[in-house]
Amino acid sequence: MQGGLPPEAQEKVEELKDLQETAQELAVQKNEAETELEDAKRALEELEDIDTDTTMYREVGDLMIETDYDSAQEDLEETVDTLEIRVETLGKQEERVQEQFEDLQQELEQMLGGAGGGPMGGPSPGAGGD
Repeated sequence: MQGGLPPEAQEKVEELKDLQETAQELAVQKNEAETELEDAKRALEELEDIDTDTTMYREVGDLMIETDYDSAQEDLEETVDTLEIRVETLGKQEERVQEQFEDLQQELEQMLGGAGGGPMGGPSPGAGGD
């Protein structure tokens, strides 16, 4: 795998790669949820400008089903609430993964630094950096 790295360091490099992949997946999921949230909020705002007696339809799979104003408003509010929670949860997960990544990176730098310095860090960890 990684030429010249001790097995423990190789393992940490693999863990770093896995965490990086997880962080990217979370970022994509959060971005999608934020987009859906903005769409739902916009739809809720548009609903305020519509007369409550207007015939409305909702998409259910490939079908358009008639619905009333109150049901549409209630469903949109529920969607907004759910998506806000999802965005918040994904944000917290992103933070945790970032912390794990930084901790693991620091461990790897110390491990390599303790072995006479390496490509990821100098012989004196903490001597200017993040």
